[in-house]
Amino acid sequence: MVTHQPERVVNRGERRVPENESRYRAPALEKGLDVLELLAGQTEPMTLTAIVKQLGRSHGELFRMVQVLEHRGFIEQESGSEGYRLTDRLFSLGMQQPRNRTLLEIALPVMRNLAEFISQSCHLAVHSLGDIVVVARIESAELQGFSVRIGYRRPLPKTASGSVLYAFQPDDVRRRWETMFNPRLSRDELAKFRTEADSIRQRRVAMTPSRFVVGVTDISAPVTRGGMAAAALTVPFLNKKLQQSISPKETAELVRQAAERISAQLVESDSRI
Repeated sequence: MVTHQPERVVNRGERRVPENESRYRAPALEKGLDVLELLAGQTEPMTLTAIVKQLGRSHGELFRMVQVLEHRGFIEQESGSEGYRLTDRLFSLGMQQPRNRTLLEIALPVMRNLAEFISQSCHLAVHSLGDIVVVARIESAELQGFSVRIGYRRPLPKTASGSVLYAFQPDDVRRRWETMFNPRLSRDELAKFRTEADSIRQRRVAMTPSRFVVGVTDISAPVTRGGMAAAALTVPFLNKKLQQSISPKETAELVRQAAERISAQLVESDSRI
């Protein structure tokens, strides 16, 4: 009599992946990656018990893995608690790639000039697993301003930066990104998001009230490499009652021009394009 063993399913954050999905197996490495992927999607630190429960593994399987990840500086314990969270080590490693270094080296001087001229802060965001992640920022020199920290993450469909990044991708990349959205969009929400993205692609700039901060208008334009958005340059435009010399509409045009200056230099500096 032939018996069939039930297929083991591994929880990786929000994904449930059949254990035989991969051709090659490296159990220890996979445990570590599972922990990193899980913590990457959390807004609050997670205890070892919570990590064990979420990943469907035993305490013994993950205890040493968590200790090693902490020792190597990839995760850390929240001060005064037993919860773990990601450090910026993975982010820092990614920024050491020549492609990312070139982007930041070119973008930062342009961003600094833009922020000084419009008296507003600005930041640069890239796509990461269905989210936007801020990789650089320049703060306003004014006493009043609004900025976001480096490493700030938000679901891609909920931000102007995300809409811009999505708008300037080919259809196959768009569809792949859609599978990563968390929370998932309904059919109507997705159709609306696609329509808005097509409109942004025509205008080459997005301008929308912030979904998270009252009194802020998010203005964003694509930094392109090879015809696709490599990053989004965004100004969280703070509506000031006094000393407001440049309007949001004027700012939108300046942001678009700044993004195009970065894009032109990026292509010229990249021998792979």
